Amino acid sequence: MDDVRTDLELSDIDKDEVIRYLGYGNSRPDENVMKLLDECEKQVLEYARARFVYKVFDIDKESGQDTIIVKNTNIELPGKSIRKHLKDCDKAVFMAVTISEGIDRLIRIAKVKDIAQAVVVDSMASAAVEQACDRAEQVIKKEYLDMYQTFRFGLGYGDLPIQLQSDFLRVLNAQKVIGLSVNSSSMLIPTKSVTAIIGLSEHQIKGQARGCQTCSMSKKCQFRQGGGHCNG
Repeated sequence: MDDVRTDLELSDIDKDEVIRYLGYGNSRPDENVMKLLDECEKQVLEYARARFVYKVFDIDKESGQDTIIVKNTNIELPGKSIRKHLKDCDKAVFMAVTISEGIDRLIRIAKVKDIAQAVVVDSMASAAVEQACDRAEQVIKKEYLDMYQTFRFGLGYGDLPIQLQSDFLRVLNAQKVIGLSVNSSSMLIPTKSVTAIIGLSEHQIKGQARGCQTCSMSKKCQFRQGGGHCNG
């Protein structure tokens, strides 16, 4: 199918999610921090340009015990995690979301001026791209109302290799369509971007556990080591 690309609206950012990223747990920040959150939200919304691209592919789950072939591509999805994720599905949605290179510039500037502000801006941008992903999922859901949909499964989650990023973006034509590329370490550029796979099925999908506690890579996950998490 052709690239499906659209812009996504971000009118506000979930501050409770930002506070979670900042490590406050069940506590609430003081008045000064809340004021800083408001200021950084305005900056992120000014610089952010949320865009996403997706394609839908038929999948072949009979090709191997721990591999799924994505038809009409050169991509095979290895690993038990993605196979479990797509086990009840007939199709796979490849999606990529970014909030643009302007956010990377904003974070770099903040690091030079004020490290505390930079931390808040970074967390605000992380929350913003997650919200953009949620809205992208809603777009897909509206296009496939007659099909059941899984949650999004990020590349690098479980035992699905993050090294697939380059081929994944090439299939989506992501660099040309939304300005998203990948470096030699398989990290996305701009950094506040997400790649993920969503399963589609004509039949109801059984509930799936998600999160770090059920992930086979939890003890050596690069996201957890950095204090964050992937999109599983």
